[in-house]
Amino acid sequence: MGILGALSTAVSGLSAQSYALENISGNIANSQTVGFKRVDTSFVDLIPDSPIKRAASGSVMANSALTNTLQGTLRSTNLSTNMALSGDGYFVVAKNEGSESLPIFNSINQYTRRGDFKLDAKGFLVNGASRYLVGTTYNPATGAVMGSSTSPIQIPETSIPAKQSTEVLYSGNIPTIPKSDSYSQSKPGSDLIDPATYTVNPVTTGTVVGADATTFLNQSVPGGEITLYAGNGTAATVQFRWGKTADNSWMMFYQSDSMPSATGTSWQSIGTPVTFDSNGQRTSAANISLTGLTVDGITVGDVNLNFGAGSLTQFGDVNGQPTPTITQNGYAFGTLAGIAVNTDGTVMGSYTNGRTAKLAQVSVAHFAADDSLKREDGSTFSATSESGPPIFGMFGTTMTGAAVEESNTDISDEFSKMIVTQQAYSANTRVMSTAQQMLQDVINIVR
Repeated sequence: MGILGALSTAVSGLSAQSYALENISGNIANSQTVGFKRVDTSFVDLIPDSPIKRAASGSVMANSALTNTLQGTLRSTNLSTNMALSGDGYFVVAKNEGSESLPIFNSINQYTRRGDFKLDAKGFLVNGASRYLVGTTYNPATGAVMGSSTSPIQIPETSIPAKQSTEVLYSGNIPTIPKSDSYSQSKPGSDLIDPATYTVNPVTTGTVVGADATTFLNQSVPGGEITLYAGNGTAATVQFRWGKTADNSWMMFYQSDSMPSATGTSWQSIGTPVTFDSNGQRTSAANISLTGLTVDGITVGDVNLNFGAGSLTQFGDVNGQPTPTITQNGYAFGTLAGIAVNTDGTVMGSYTNGRTAKLAQVSVAHFAADDSLKREDGSTFSATSESGPPIFGMFGTTMTGAAVEESNTDISDEFSKMIVTQQAYSANTRVMSTAQQMLQDVINIVR
């Protein structure tokens, strides 16, 4: 070995340090690349086969050391379709080998931490490296899966059709003594509806005509209002009022016509009295069917008025006013207004009618040996026999919408490594120059 061996070792040192510098330059160049994982360099000594007492330090070989499991900093963005993973795992992406207008996807998936996804013209979620996010797409109107669960997500343009209101959930407390406009503590019975003051008795007929509307408003208390929807999505605002007819007995009315004639129906009862026991618990039916409910000419249709179990009570209230909570199950026609990403990887759509619907489920892949993945361009990786096959699921990883994971490159650390690498490279050149001088001295002996 001797001098020639020293030359060979110095050459391997130059090669190894050059390789390290190449990794350092790549890390610095990609310090602002979303989802980039820096590549460190590990050095391995190569020992020649020789007796123990003649063992030499040997040459060196440089290998790449991946840092896939080192999390980068999460940075918030203003784009709701951006995504970042906290914990292990990778986004599953596909490469488009066709055109943007006519995409043809490679059947072999790739994996990335780059989550700067945004919608393209065809509704696909594409990141800055032109990789298409893979997952399961759902029909927002029906909830059915659209296409394959291993194909690129394409946010559907499907709108949500209108749904007729078929049930109203009504809960709250009705005051024992309703303090209507006509109520006077000094006047017994002033908390009740007085049929003698009406041209048409609302207690027996269940209707309040236009001529009696003012009287009814004075002798009843407001019961809240809610917007209901006809089958075609037309909205109708329904107002409720309560009129007490006897101890523990009430009649509930809804306004069917806000501008009636003197003999036309202004308020319509729900058809059956609502009664309570001495403990304030409802004793009448929990469900009352309102057939062909119509408000100001808008026919909503058949609606079930549900008071629930124990959710409607009659207790004393110093304010003398009902405190209702009213919900219903209908909605108008709606188009997509916004997208949000949940922590479990679901992509939710918000619609102009106030509804939300599941649009997609993002696929997240995990590997037994992350640092054995093969690096590809576009901040992607491919599976290898050493990394093992992908296992899909969240497994404790969380996803953050409107955020991206930055490169895990530390510029100051890379500059430190670069100084050390440069010094090591220079030292190897000095070994070569020294060995060359020694060889020259040997040649000069024979001159």
